[in-house]
Amino acid sequence: MNRRTMMILTGMALAGLALASASITWTAAQAQVPLPPAISPVLKTPWGEPDLQGIWTVDTETPLQRPAKYADQEIFTDAQREELDNLRSSLGGKDKRAARGTELDVSGSYNEVFRSRKPTGKRTSLIVDPPNGRIPPLTTEAQKALAADREFRLALLQATETCKIKWVTCNGGKYDPTPSSRFAERPPHYNTIYINRHDGPEDGNLVERCLAPGLPLPIFALFGVGGPFARIVQTPGGISMFYDVWQGHGFQRNIVMDGSPHLPAGITQWFGDSRGHWEGDTLVIDVTNFSPKISFAGARENLHMIERWTRTGPSALEYVVTIEDPGVWTPPWTIKQEFTSQSEQANRIYYEPRCNEGNYALPGLMLGARAEERAFAEGRGPDPATRDHATAITGDEDDPLATPFQ
Repeated sequence: MNRRTMMILTGMALAGLALASASITWTAAQAQVPLPPAISPVLKTPWGEPDLQGIWTVDTETPLQRPAKYADQEIFTDAQREELDNLRSSLGGKDKRAARGTELDVSGSYNEVFRSRKPTGKRTSLIVDPPNGRIPPLTTEAQKALAADREFRLALLQATETCKIKWVTCNGGKYDPTPSSRFAERPPHYNTIYINRHDGPEDGNLVERCLAPGLPLPIFALFGVGGPFARIVQTPGGISMFYDVWQGHGFQRNIVMDGSPHLPAGITQWFGDSRGHWEGDTLVIDVTNFSPKISFAGARENLHMIERWTRTGPSALEYVVTIEDPGVWTPPWTIKQEFTSQSEQANRIYYEPRCNEGNYALPGLMLGARAEERAFAEGRGPDPATRDHATAITGDEDDPLATPFQ
């Protein structure tokens, strides 16, 4: 490297440091001439912390687990991404038709209105550890718990067309025209997903009840939404994160940054207890004390997360979360997701929840279930137990990037 080049690079580095200490805003001119990565300034707040503020979202689609066909391949080729984008854009979605008059012909159309398919991301899985991109094997106890939940759900579906035509959402079950005697039973565990019954609000899934499914963030991608919009706000000694997800399931996290310990174990919260600190330019958040009424891949109150948030560029934020629950998975596992900043002028975060548990839709579902039962009792309609009200038997089944938990 000659002397002239060294002087130029040194001048650029000094200018970058001066910029970082004077402002937390990237101007258009600065964005047009990015500095080399090794000497790019780190955005700082006026009080000297790394600046993570702004509105963020995920603008690509990455499966949680690596599809089996990609084996040990961590990164898609450009040709593979183009092929996947073309295939996914051609899926029928709400226009997918089956035999006229069948449930499969019309179910799922409503939900498809709210579904979008983003361009395929670079990585073949959100999971980066284990290296195979897959969730580690479940413990014996967790396998038994999930099997009991699934057995109960399949029992309530057994007399429906879903099982009769051997649709994917009845995998592991079998068709029996006689409705199951288990319709009067309570679920083995607190219910968080659809079951084929509307006896009370707890029979609906969390989203239907206007309850956000919880953390970690990539859980939103598992329900066809690709990730939430989030606004991060920092103050001296405090950080708040507000998530605007789906049809108004907004929620807020306040990250405790004063070094105090977690809440006592007996005090649980829907989104856990978040305690944060800085490690260099990375915000590290330790999250415990989850409610037993949430579930992430089988983990409930013993779920433990370590989140790492790092600003990697003017419009880029990296989110890495390590997940553990010794009662569910023997080793911990790690997910990585990239967020992109959004224009604060062209976008708005809705802080008021537009969807709340107990609104008119949920009682309407239960009233509809009672009406179906009365019609059947009076000989005016089919047995409600023979209708699939739970799985919507269309949706992501054909999407090559839709990978389930297990």
